[in-house]
Amino acid sequence: MSQVQFTETVLRDANQSLIATRMEYTEFEAILETMNKAGYYSVECWGGATFDSALRFLSEDPWERLRNIKAKMPDTKLQMLLRGQNLLGYKHYSDDVVKRFVQKSVANGIDIIRIFDALNDVRNLKTSIEETKKCGAMASGTISYTTSPVHTLEKFVTLVKEMEKMGVDTICIKDMAGIMSPQECYSLVSAIKDAVDLPIVLHTHMTTGLGFMTYLKGIEAGADVIDTATSCFSGGTSQPSTETLAFALRQLGYEVNLDDLILKEVNDFFKPIRDKYIANGVLDPLVLSTDSDALNYQIPGGMISNLISQLKMQNAMDRFSEVLTETPKVRADLGYPPLVTPMSQMVGVQATNNVLSGERYKTVGREVRSYLRGEYGAAPGKVDRKILQMVLGDEKPIKGRYALTLNPEEFDKAKEFLGDLAKSDEDVLSYIAFPQIAESFLAERKIKEEHTVRYTIEPIE
Repeated sequence: MSQVQFTETVLRDANQSLIATRMEYTEFEAILETMNKAGYYSVECWGGATFDSALRFLSEDPWERLRNIKAKMPDTKLQMLLRGQNLLGYKHYSDDVVKRFVQKSVANGIDIIRIFDALNDVRNLKTSIEETKKCGAMASGTISYTTSPVHTLEKFVTLVKEMEKMGVDTICIKDMAGIMSPQECYSLVSAIKDAVDLPIVLHTHMTTGLGFMTYLKGIEAGADVIDTATSCFSGGTSQPSTETLAFALRQLGYEVNLDDLILKEVNDFFKPIRDKYIANGVLDPLVLSTDSDALNYQIPGGMISNLISQLKMQNAMDRFSEVLTETPKVRADLGYPPLVTPMSQMVGVQATNNVLSGERYKTVGREVRSYLRGEYGAAPGKVDRKILQMVLGDEKPIKGRYALTLNPEEFDKAKEFLGDLAKSDEDVLSYIAFPQIAESFLAERKIKEEHTVRYTIEPIE
């Protein structure tokens, strides 16, 4: 039988889904050289919320974090998640900024870039795919999987064919909410295999409990790579377990080139880290449970952990179930966007506002307004006309590609603004992605460095 390869997610998606991306580099540094010997197809370690959280919560330079991981794992492909024209932020950026970001990601250690668009609008994938290929990295064209009256097997296959024309190396089916059933996965993988001659990567979560069955049926249909998490950081809103699937697939006759002794060493290392986050309340038991209701509200793992965190800060956890019920209603109002970053955050925040304010759309976030204007691309379905009128009034939505309207000198202006706060192009890109957070981080770094210089140069009296 055929070979099945594994992408380990403990450094990115499992970390993001279970503990809202709060794991510091120093916590896992000691296990990286061991992970390098495990035989993974790749290790997902960057992108998604790791960039934001490193700057916002961990006081870490995300670029330095990436370089450090690469230095410890030279023999393993490092993988990142990129939101197409959104990069790692929550708005669209000019083509120049997208190209620079891709260039620096590869230069700092990324080997595979998984590129998706929150609306499956291929116009938002083209620039980052082409630049990834120019830089010599692998481009994994990605379907943001969801179900709705407007998402069909035929549309997904059309999307895949368009990505193949753009030159992607693999196709990833990204099931961010764990809602893809075994039969749906089998049908979709089979249809893609018939349509294009590219390896297929499967990504799902255990939120609904379907993950193991979905992977097995996808592999039967010909999927080549699966995303999994070391077992102590698996399950719930995270991915299915690496060790469990390696064991099961071998028994079924598939070739699995993972070192079981290394896998155990990796898992044993992360167990006390998991226990620490359970003890301090960051890892909420809610995200470790199976929730079949997610088949309806379709909230992805990282969104659930962040939603719980936000409601706790507002002392509103008693409204959690109401927010979950409101989420699919908001999604339908907005034309059935897939619930993946940044759309998941927009829909989740709007659902929360609707519940906590006691009146639907009494408060509409700036990002939702931008979405309704067409700044994120074309909505998959029709947006509720009443909401369009309420938010935009007589303003007409953008019909063309929004990135073409953006200032191509965005990078140079940001560099000039930062002055000596920015030591590299990477610093400038951090600022462009997260202006206030990155500026604060860079200013604090400068103060620390100046203090260190004074301390080492001034004689002790």
